[in-house]
Amino acid sequence: MSFQRVGLRFAQQLRAPALRNTFQRRYASTAEKLPPTGSKLVGAADNAFNRERAAVKAHAAATSDLWRRLSIYVVIPCLILGSINAYNLWTEHWEHWSHLPPLEERVEYPYQNIRSKNFFWGDGDKTLFWNDKVNYHRKDKAT
Repeated sequence: MSFQRVGLRFAQQLRAPALRNTFQRRYASTAEKLPPTGSKLVGAADNAFNRERAAVKAHAAATSDLWRRLSIYVVIPCLILGSINAYNLWTEHWEHWSHLPPLEERVEYPYQNIRSKNFFWGDGDKTLFWNDKVNYHRKDKAT
């Protein structure tokens, strides 16, 4: 075959609608073909993929709106009510502690405040989470 015949044949193939449409579809921008947001799909843009994508977008918008409303109108009031309940329980707990005898007069059982060696912080007697309102340790007692 001569180069001239090959060139003519190639030119005819380029003018063929199937190949030309392939190149045009590949290099064309989809932004021009898609309708603006919120409008109905028409023409070539009305296909299964674009309908599915629009349905997913609408579902995501509805779902995010649901969760936003739940967060504002359900979660925040539940947090407030839970905080009020925790505060009431906290004050009731400390009211009970006020009826107990002072820390120095309470019985210290053998399993409490066991020290095999001193802690390396502070005076060596208090744990890391020591609370003077709750914890008491008699140093004169043999452990």
